[in-house]
Amino acid sequence: MGPLHGIKVLDMTSVMMGPFATQALGDWGADILKVESPEGDLTRQIAPAAIPGMGAIYVNANRNKRSICLDLKKPGGPETLLKLAKQCDVLAYNIRPQAMERLGLGYEAIKAVNPKIIYAGVYGFGQDGPYAKKPAYDDLIQGGAGIPALAARASRDGQPRYAPFALADRSVGFSAIGVICAALFARERTGLGQRVDVPMFETMVNMVMGDHMAGLTFVPAMDKGGYARQISPDRRPYQTKDGYVCALIYVDKHWKSFFEAIDRMDFWTDDRFNTFAGRAKNIDHVYAEIAELFKTRTSADWLKTLENADIPCMPMHDLQSMMDDPHLVATGFFQTVEHPALGQMKVMKPAMHFSETPASIDRMAPTLGEHGIEILRENGVSDDEIALLRESGVLIVPDVPAPAN
Repeated sequence: MGPLHGIKVLDMTSVMMGPFATQALGDWGADILKVESPEGDLTRQIAPAAIPGMGAIYVNANRNKRSICLDLKKPGGPETLLKLAKQCDVLAYNIRPQAMERLGLGYEAIKAVNPKIIYAGVYGFGQDGPYAKKPAYDDLIQGGAGIPALAARASRDGQPRYAPFALADRSVGFSAIGVICAALFARERTGLGQRVDVPMFETMVNMVMGDHMAGLTFVPAMDKGGYARQISPDRRPYQTKDGYVCALIYVDKHWKSFFEAIDRMDFWTDDRFNTFAGRAKNIDHVYAEIAELFKTRTSADWLKTLENADIPCMPMHDLQSMMDDPHLVATGFFQTVEHPALGQMKVMKPAMHFSETPASIDRMAPTLGEHGIEILRENGVSDDEIALLRESGVLIVPDVPAPAN
């Protein structure tokens, strides 16, 4: 009985950003009806996959959902979706709004059958500018939001790089979760549905420039922008004798405790180190000096020293060691579950905690079209209509093996 129990979401999203958002809504108790094309969500095909059509990225973004496979380009497809929308609280999509209009599934069409619905678009660009019709992908939005340029300023080789994970997709997905929940809350107060839009570009520019607008905030500009500490070349995991550790020596107390712990109080008499303003002004020098100090001890020695001095620190995990992290093991974050089609697999439990309405994992990621007939019946479509939809190719259901003799 999660906090969104009783909310039904018609999920027309695919790939990463939208499915990541709707999965969280499902974790929190909403009934997620995932609408897929005959080809299925693209991420089904991204290896590794234990069986065809069930790639790891798909599986990790589509639990707590039921799948219905509809060909919306065939006559009867959009009409079938409208029947489902009539019974739903939220419709979420991440194709361009122009494509939704061409399908006959724009906001006005959906609102006509369900005035109280939250019609949530999560796509590339705001619709009041020249980029409105442009396609958008994570790499493009990272580039437009300045992330590779910041990486170049922070690197010694000056080469721009994308973040090595779907940073824009997942960040904007988190924003979409909040926007949808806020719209549902507003509906509780007013009784009104509404259209909400979450553009990737503007959302990511807001996120990046919140840190890096700097002197560009003022008129006239005071500098070229950029938060100096975050783009210092030596702001990175510190190399040790045998590996790397992550540490953030930040406030004056941390710095004094650090120099006391390593018996180097001579640094504390240096104005470049003993005040926040002095460190900020000389951040490249400060980080470079500390980087050299870290090379003199092992990772285990540094972690013990830093923890004893109450200085924030963490080991630098790789993808495998992370799964053995003692905190994550103790909290049961990675869990082994049984998937009906895939057998045993690892899942991550919902990170957010609700004391009275806990999130939960009640369904594993569905196979393509697994619940189509079930979903249509629940929404008042008769068996005769379902048979016609199957015959016309609008509804695609998986082959069901013949029972054993």
